[in-house]
Amino acid sequence: MRAAVINQYGDKDQLKVVDIVVPTIGDDEVLVENVAASINPIDYKARQGLLQQMFQWQFPVVLGWDIAGTIIAVGDNVDNFHVGEAVFARPDTDPTGKNGAYAEYTVVKADKLARKPDNISFEEAAAVPLAGLTALQMLRQLKVTAGQKVLIQAGAGGVGIYAIQLAKKLGAYVATTASEANREFVVGLGADQVIDYRQANIVDVLSDYDAVFDMVGDVDNGIAILKPGGHFVTISTMLTESQKQTDGKTVETGWLDTNGQDLEQLANAFAEGTLDIVVDSVYPLTTTGIRAAHERSETHHARGKIVVQIKNAVQEEK
Repeated sequence: MRAAVINQYGDKDQLKVVDIVVPTIGDDEVLVENVAASINPIDYKARQGLLQQMFQWQFPVVLGWDIAGTIIAVGDNVDNFHVGEAVFARPDTDPTGKNGAYAEYTVVKADKLARKPDNISFEEAAAVPLAGLTALQMLRQLKVTAGQKVLIQAGAGGVGIYAIQLAKKLGAYVATTASEANREFVVGLGADQVIDYRQANIVDVLSDYDAVFDMVGDVDNGIAILKPGGHFVTISTMLTESQKQTDGKTVETGWLDTNGQDLEQLANAFAEGTLDIVVDSVYPLTTTGIRAAHERSETHHARGKIVVQIKNAVQEEK
């Protein structure tokens, strides 16, 4: 099969599309023929070697954590999914680094899958799992409820676009940070207040907030705007002991728990038309395409998700 691999850590030029062996499935797994994948910031951080303490991979490594495609084989113990079904998922991280999403085929445990709604494309579905699940679960960890005030940092980014919409669905008042160029965009997603991070510090604008979802590492300021009893979660940095022990406030690091049940909840929202997907750009699974996709991700200016088209790109390259 065709896959984008790296043979050592480094810049985007380490990415190369080559032929590798199709992975085999276990009893509780399915094999998905991928139509699309997506890019997340963790991808280029992994490529650079910044996650070596977390993942002891063996080169060549196939990166990527989001897939959308069609099931072509099921394990003996899988009875709730069938060959031919359109699905999407954030698969478990492969400890060897071989079973990534930048490939024609990916093995996925059945409990990580959700069926793709008919009203969204494979490219749109691929833009959901990691970012959408992160947004859903972090708002849950923040205990956001109707009538509360929540700050969502980086509202125009991959996670932010879902977090704003989901917080509004919960009935919260949502403030977000974004550039002036993205003001109308995040307002369209549901943001009630937009702070231009280039012009203002959040502590000079906001106060008495119930929850802060941090994706930019602005920890101390985020804690400062919380009311007593408020909740702060970050997914972008490690907290110090003093930050975690802030008196009268809950300050935590958030970690994604990939699972099919939460992904199905998101799928139902897309099917009902109550949640929108925003695709920034689409690149083919070619050496040039995957490098360009990583380059776009590293600008930090993508509006929504960056998608990698696999099926058509591979067929054209062959």
